[in-house]
Amino acid sequence: MDTQQLADELNHPGAQMLLGGSMARLAYNGHDGFPRVIPVGFYWTGDRIVVSTAPTSPKARALAVRPQVALTIDGGSSPENAKALLVRGLATLETVDGVTEEYLASARNSMSGEELAEFERAVHSTYPEMVRISITPLWARFYDFGAGRLPGFLADLMNGG
Repeated sequence: MDTQQLADELNHPGAQMLLGGSMARLAYNGHDGFPRVIPVGFYWTGDRIVVSTAPTSPKARALAVRPQVALTIDGGSSPENAKALLVRGLATLETVDGVTEEYLASARNSMSGEELAEFERAVHSTYPEMVRISITPLWARFYDFGAGRLPGFLADLMNGG
């Protein structure tokens, strides 16, 4: 996928709405070679998807060896309004002292007041350091099933092809 196609997919208003969320599913290859799909919190910086985790997490250890990932961010509660953003890319890892700013920024998108303050106190006392997993998208596709923005094979099938 060339950079313009990638930008078009990621900048679609529906994709931007999903990127403004806080939960995704991350796929990566584990140490045993088998794929894994796990729910993760994330933060969109405008050019990277950032996932934060403990340095001892299985995903941090696996991604240090095999940085290829896929993510799915989806929304909608029925087939008529289902939306999904699929992303493939490469992860880079950086261990930082304390809690990553992206982890806190993601929480600020969904919490406020005393709930947020308590969350921040808890994570600061839990994580002496974190790994920032920065995912650079190399390929992306946004689907909006209700608006007819469908995977090619499905559009073909619905059109009698």
